[in-house]
Amino acid sequence: MTTEPERGVNVRRLSSFTQAGYDKGAPKWKQAAWFAVMNLVFFRWWCPRGLRVRLLRSFGASIGENVFIRHRVRVLWPWKLTVGDDCWIGEDVWILNLEPVTIGSDVCLSQGAMLCTGSHDRRRADFAYRNAPIVVERGAWVAVRATVLAGVTIGEEAVVGAGAVASKDVSAGSVVVASTQVVD
Repeated sequence: MTTEPERGVNVRRLSSFTQAGYDKGAPKWKQAAWFAVMNLVFFRWWCPRGLRVRLLRSFGASIGENVFIRHRVRVLWPWKLTVGDDCWIGEDVWILNLEPVTIGSDVCLSQGAMLCTGSHDRRRADFAYRNAPIVVERGAWVAVRATVLAGVTIGEEAVVGAGAVASKDVSAGSVVVASTQVVD
């Protein structure tokens, strides 16, 4: 089943997409070096957790003390990542940080969680970027397979529950749960 585009919505033309206004924050050689290190060493099960922290720092991340990073974690740009003390980052976490991601102390990012600072403007024919930073404040928990979208702040001690999507700011101490609603 296909539907007609909404009034005022341009028909998408991906051939017109550019990265206009987007700054990766590092030269191409550094981007390439990080991709090689991430995929050949950082991501692997045999890479010691202390080495993962040192690798992120060597590529410009600010990482606090006692940070535990499991294997199969992906970080797009380490130089756009800040992590506080005593954090846990579980297996298969994906930090897609086209823009800065700031993670406070005592934060837990559980298995398969995704922090995604990137998006696109669906109303524009060129599908232009619509990126924004993410902040996860002290003591917050982003549970298994939960997603935090661009421009969102997760408040202190807040929880984004398993499978939930945080598309708006979550106030301190609040809990976001996954919807079980069926949409036709």
